[in-house]
Amino acid sequence: MKLSQAEIQASARAEAFAMPIEQIDPGSPAYFENDTVVHYFERLRRDDPVHHCDSALYGPYWSVTRFQDIMQVDTNHGIYSSDWTNGGIAITEPPPGEAKLQMFIAMDPPRHDVQRKAVQPIVAPGNLANMQNLIRERTCKVLDGLPRGETFNWVEHVSIELTTLMLATLFDFPIEDRHLLTHWSDVATANKDVDPNAPTREERLAELQKMAAYFTRLWNERVNSSPGSDLISMMAHNPETRNMSPQEFMGNLVLLIVGGNDTTRNSMTGGLLALHNNPAEWDKLRNNPALVDNMVSEIIRWQTPLAHMRRTALQDTELGGKQIKKGDKVVMWYLSGNRDEEAIPNASQFIIDRPRARQHLSFGFGIHRCVGNRLAEMQLRILWEEIHKRFPVIEVVADPVRVRSPFVRGFTELMVRIPT
Repeated sequence: MKLSQAEIQASARAEAFAMPIEQIDPGSPAYFENDTVVHYFERLRRDDPVHHCDSALYGPYWSVTRFQDIMQVDTNHGIYSSDWTNGGIAITEPPPGEAKLQMFIAMDPPRHDVQRKAVQPIVAPGNLANMQNLIRERTCKVLDGLPRGETFNWVEHVSIELTTLMLATLFDFPIEDRHLLTHWSDVATANKDVDPNAPTREERLAELQKMAAYFTRLWNERVNSSPGSDLISMMAHNPETRNMSPQEFMGNLVLLIVGGNDTTRNSMTGGLLALHNNPAEWDKLRNNPALVDNMVSEIIRWQTPLAHMRRTALQDTELGGKQIKKGDKVVMWYLSGNRDEEAIPNASQFIIDRPRARQHLSFGFGIHRCVGNRLAEMQLRILWEEIHKRFPVIEVVADPVRVRSPFVRGFTELMVRIPT
């Protein structure tokens, strides 16, 4: 007989607190696929908040699970490096024979600063204001086209569709090919060591080469045209990025596609699931739609679309009473920090009118804070404003299917029904 979600979670929590602490590897992909990892994080925050793990899958690494310790790592880039030459930003290593992607989030200053600065104008306040009407128009069109009285996959029909439309706008990418962007995002973050169903190394490289060819054609078009307001044109005409190596161009494309895809896409799905699982919170929203802004921050905290970021120690240092050695892999579990009761009262509860809801780790802190955080918030705000106008109820009719990944905390399926 199939266990209920409550039974699965209760069993996982019991196991997490019974397991010898030295055996806990919170990066286990199965914990993310079945959404039980929060119990292992709860145990580590209590008993070993800076936890050394000899992982069979990732090699030795430090798990940082408390909010303040994560902040200490994230805001000290002089001690904890993001640079791809030192290991990059993910717990996983690239497949044998494949180099790490050279993207500005996986660089240290000064290279990080100049490349980030090249793309920042696209999410400047004035540009966001100009995008607002287009985002609302597209959101309304997608929601108005949803089937009524039928079961459908919210991830495919809403989250992916709205996200790819936005990405196509940011890149000035041919709208008819927009689903390639989501496909490439999924391929770029896939890892067969973590997910047996992921593409093989050869399949992955073949798809990334197709992506490189497509974007190189767009780059060549933009570099020979007047400067535009899309991301490719900004990079092609900025003196700090126009002479990027092919590896840096590819790396930054992957960063911008994954960054523009995963936060918004998975928060669009995670927010609906959270409201379904907490009907009293949905009642609050129905009774007071002005809560949407605050709720968006709570959704992003609750979902934590990127579960971690990795750093590498540049020198011997101390963290949470533990001795970190130069060269050690240090993993900041944003998902755990966002559930830290010492930093966030009632952190294990989804509360849409939570005070100081923007006090979360999902966008990171310091020099690597998510460049598109305000755009993500705006997309989610508009989505929920328009859902509120149309649908008093959206029924979730089956348990979600989650991504098997310790990095992207996402969904492939959430089956729903909108009553007629």
